[in-house]
This record gives sequence, structure tokens and C-alpha cells, in this order.
Amino acid sequence: HNAIRQHLAKLVSADLVEESVAAPNGRGRPRLQYSLAPGAESRWGVTGPYERLSMWLAEALATKETPVDLGRRIGRDEYRAGSGANTPVENLVAQMSRQGFEPTVNGSGDVVDIVLGECPFASAVLVSPDTVCGVHLGLAEGAAEAIGGIEVESLSPRDPRTANCVLRCRVVDDADPS
Repeated sequence: HNAIRQHLAKLVSADLVEESVAAPNGRGRPRLQYSLAPGAESRWGVTGPYERLSMWLAEALATKETPVDLGRRIGRDEYRAGSGANTPVENLVAQMSRQGFEPTVNGSGDVVDIVLGECPFASAVLVSPDTVCGVHLGLAEGAAEAIGGIEVESLSPRDPRTANCVLRCRVVDDADPS
């Protein structure tokens, strides 16, 4: 186990793997969990953000979907559930993190802002902000729909080179028909 921990520590320090602490489950220290760092994907033969974006936009041309509708469908299809202990906000933040947005949460209660500290599509946004930000809004809406208990109210874009776009979200009761 010590050898594995040492290897994982090196992967974390090289920004290839992210370490998080699992929700407590019984006695003792909580487990450590590891996942592939979003920026590491394209370096290891997995599609990076621009390759994914280009495939999505090619698909939009073929299906004639709007950027928001395309993103919404992809967000639903690609959502990976977190542990059952996570809140809807934590699940959406985890999904945005996996996509490379480096999110943080501002506020609490029913309305929260998820501030996106990084734009994985910054160069593309400079060329076509309505299209790329539309896909991104749809991704967040689709993931929120798959998660349940949370709705994305709006996306407030910022300059992609400095990021900090804001997703305004509302925590909702799934049993509430509104």
C-alpha cells in the first residue's frame, strides 16, 4: 500500500490525478479517492476539450440542433453520478470540474452561483461566443437535469481568457412540478 500511495502522490503533484476525500463512512479516517485531472486527458490519448468541442459542433451541423439543445443532450448523456452523499450542487460542481472548468461555489441556500475559474474552450469562445457558450450552457443544463434537484437559471459569460463565468443555479425539490 505504501508504494501505491507514493505513486499516487507523484501523479497528484504532476497534476495528472486529483485527490479528494470521500464522505465519512463508519469509523476511522475517510477514504481518499483519485480521478484523472481534467487537463491531463488529452496528454494521455483521451480526447481533450477542443477535440470534444469539434466533435460536438460537427454533430450539431449534422443534426441541426441549436448549440444549447446539443449541449443539453450531451450533458444528460455524459453525466457521471457522484457518490450518493453528494448534494445536487456538489454533483454539478464535480461534473463541471471533470470538464475542466475549475468551479467554485458562491452562496448557499436555494440559489447559488457556480463560478467557473477556467474556460477549457477559451480560444473557440473568442471566435464564436454565442455558439460555444451556448453549448456550455446546455452541458450544464443537461447535467443538472440528469442530477435532479438543481436547475441552471443562467450563464453569465465573461472574457474567456480570464474566465470566471457564472452559472446561476437553483436548488429545487424534485417532487415539485414547477
